[in-house]
Amino acid sequence: MGYRLLGIDETHIVSTDEEIGRTIQQLMSSKEFGLVIASQSVRKALAVPLRESVESSVSPLVLFMPALEGNIEEESISSLAKRVLGINIQMG
Repeated sequence: MGYRLLGIDETHIVSTDEEIGRTIQQLMSSKEFGLVIASQSVRKALAVPLRESVESSVSPLVLFMPALEGNIEEESISSLAKRVLGINIQMG
């Protein structure tokens, strides 16, 4: 319900690592979506080759959102810039 208020029409609920990988691959190959939003737990469940493909994808752009409870792991600005824009930002 909350996602519909944000204008998100399609959601997928997956529970196994196999479902996660299959669903992400389907979303990426469908060419129907410009943006895919998934939780950090989805990112962690992806096999390394698929995760690297997802993280380097621009179309669709895949954003991993931290969970609202527990230990929140935020992606650093420099890591996000490298993944999305392909540039390195050096701090300090």
